[in-house]
Amino acid sequence: MLGGDRRRLTLALAGLATLAVVAVIGVVVARTVSDDRRTPAAATGSPSASPSASPSPSPPPGADITGPLNLLLVGVDTRVSVPGWEPHADAVLVLHVPAGLSQAYLFSLPRDLVVDIPAYKAAGYRGGRTKLTHAMSYGSRVPDRPKRPDPAQGYELLRRTVSDYTGLRIDAGAVLTFGGFDELVDSLGGVDIRIDQRVVSRHRQPDGKHREPGPGVGGYVGPQMVYEPGDRHLNGWQALDYARQRYLPGGDYARQRHHQQLIQALIGKILDQDLARQPERVEQVVAALGDALLYVGGRRIVDFAYALGTLPPKSVTLVGLPGASVGRGNAYRGEELTSVGRRFLTELRAGKAEAFLAEHPKLKVKS
Repeated sequence: MLGGDRRRLTLALAGLATLAVVAVIGVVVARTVSDDRRTPAAATGSPSASPSASPSPSPPPGADITGPLNLLLVGVDTRVSVPGWEPHADAVLVLHVPAGLSQAYLFSLPRDLVVDIPAYKAAGYRGGRTKLTHAMSYGSRVPDRPKRPDPAQGYELLRRTVSDYTGLRIDAGAVLTFGGFDELVDSLGGVDIRIDQRVVSRHRQPDGKHREPGPGVGGYVGPQMVYEPGDRHLNGWQALDYARQRYLPGGDYARQRHHQQLIQALIGKILDQDLARQPERVEQVVAALGDALLYVGGRRIVDFAYALGTLPPKSVTLVGLPGASVGRGNAYRGEELTSVGRRFLTELRAGKAEAFLAEHPKLKVKS
């Protein structure tokens, strides 16, 4: 394989692993570790007449991790062309893996969810009740370094906010920027997605070019890319564009569903191409993440990887939490989960998510 192709494939593997929140990294690294452990040792000649006692084998990385685990993935809205632009949490997803690590639940929290954001001394933030997306931006502020936000700080405040709201301990997480995402998908040959509703892009033309800004704030002009319902093969820019649209029936809840469907499609793609059978790329994957990924965890990625290595992609249940807008009069303040959505979190913490989903099958997102 040529050097350029190898690098692109490595970057693709890295990006997709990031997008699947350590779950895909888990599959990749754990399979590699398993392959290495199955490799027989080289022969050393005739056996010794008096064999010495061999030391006990070291336990594999992450062997002590049995769950439950909660992993937080954040898709960040960054505008590198704007100096000092503070990162906003454009997508917030949680992967919950119950004890035993045999199944998992992936759900999204609305970016406009109205929550209590705790005070955060490192950013000089006093706390307040506002939209979840702002936790990332408020937390990223560095008092003595204006216009140079710190995404790691932002993630920490967002992590605390999500943990407080859901009642779940967050064990590790990743912050993913959207830059270069289309190239990553293209290097895998695109993805296959079942589009569940007609989606008209606000940002792209049919040929992939960005639409021109229109008069006023936030508007665009020119022809629009349209994604029609059905089984579709999407290239990189199409996959990202489709998943980011929220000005459509269902609003941000539809976009959350599309995020989850895209993640599932990517997991299938990376496994179908058997990329996990390339041990030499494990270290390259971690190194190639670069600026596109910020990984935060008390344990190494390889530890979580080994622990999640036996988790089949089909055992990941996509869950859509219903919500509704809140405000005063005609003034929009944000979103809140319905009682059913809040109860799912309660049952999840109690280890009763499967029974609750059986009673409320509409919460399961069709892939």
